Amino acid sequence: MTLQSLIVFVVVSCCFGYAGWTLLPQVARRAMAKSLLRLPVHDSLRLRLERAASASGACHCSGCEQGSIQRGLQQKAAPNSAQPLIFHSRKN
Repeated sequence: MTLQSLIVFVVVSCCFGYAGWTLLPQVARRAMAKSLLRLPVHDSLRLRLERAASASGACHCSGCEQGSIQRGLQQKAAPNSAQPLIFHSRKN
């Protein structure tokens, strides 16, 4: 294996890992961070993993601990008032 191939392999592997971590749902990221904290890792990486493991989902999606059951309790009844649509003429 040449040095150039090795460098390309390392760069592509890092990009693949970053893209995978970024696109994972927060629940899966949290579980993976908790499992990675069991391994001996560097202090700076440990701080990032601890932050990811303790992150709370504030988006109120059904994939976190503040899912649809909690969301239903937190939402207030919004008035269902009709609002008029305003159409603006296009200037030529």
